[in-house]
Amino acid sequence: MTDAELRAAAARGEPTPVSAAGWMRIALRAAGLIALLIVFVPLHYLFRALAYGSPFPMLFLRYAARVCGARVEVVGTHLKRDVFFVANHLSWIDILALAGASGTAFVAKAELAEAPVVGWLASLNRTVFVKRENRMGVAEQINALKEALVDNWSVTVFPEGTTTDGQSLLPFKTSMLSVLEPPPPGVLVQPVIMDYGPVAEWIGWIGEEGGVNNAKRVLSRKGSFKVRLHYLEPFSPEDFRGRKAISQESRRRIEEALIEILGKPLRPFAHTVPPVRYEASL
Repeated sequence: MTDAELRAAAARGEPTPVSAAGWMRIALRAAGLIALLIVFVPLHYLFRALAYGSPFPMLFLRYAARVCGARVEVVGTHLKRDVFFVANHLSWIDILALAGASGTAFVAKAELAEAPVVGWLASLNRTVFVKRENRMGVAEQINALKEALVDNWSVTVFPEGTTTDGQSLLPFKTSMLSVLEPPPPGVLVQPVIMDYGPVAEWIGWIGEEGGVNNAKRVLSRKGSFKVRLHYLEPFSPEDFRGRKAISQESRRRIEEALIEILGKPLRPFAHTVPPVRYEASL
């Protein structure tokens, strides 16, 4: 099967076959991640016992991205604190790349928490997992984000609500932007583009594919791949009335820059995305 056929089969939920060499790459990368864990996790907990905040999750995730094959390149300048990053979303690799570059905390879909190793790593970096259908109320999520911003972290949200293929941009869901109504004093919004170049469709976690199969496809891939993080010009949310206006401005900036990066119009996303409905926890 061609790569395109394998991607299409994975999106339908079919398992991707892995060669003997692919399994060897998975084993080597798993060993590399374990080695990083052995070094950085004790350092993290030791540091936390002595002081607030730790640089080791950021360093771990930075090197974990490299072990997984990603070569991260930062384009532009990211704000270091009091910033709400708004990004498009393709893969669990996004979290490794963004956190490794900036130390940001995240809002991510709950399915990521179930991904082997990656979910636990994301939780070390204070990821707020968004659950669908009755499992977590919006108010609880917003409170977690407010706590993050009060502690002067940067926080990243993926407002498409799911991962795509790098060639599309879904409408932004505004629930998680409620933390910006009203915006905390001094906090800016900075749009970010995840750009995987020619490997975007292979890396993308889309359709009915499970997290284990996607991780298997990515980790068995030969060689490395480039991930460019395009940090766009930040803006003040106080200049826009409410989360819908902030969302529209963020999406407008990302769409314009993504079209320029791709050199072609965006295409409609080929997969059905179920609506996300949140209700208060009982």
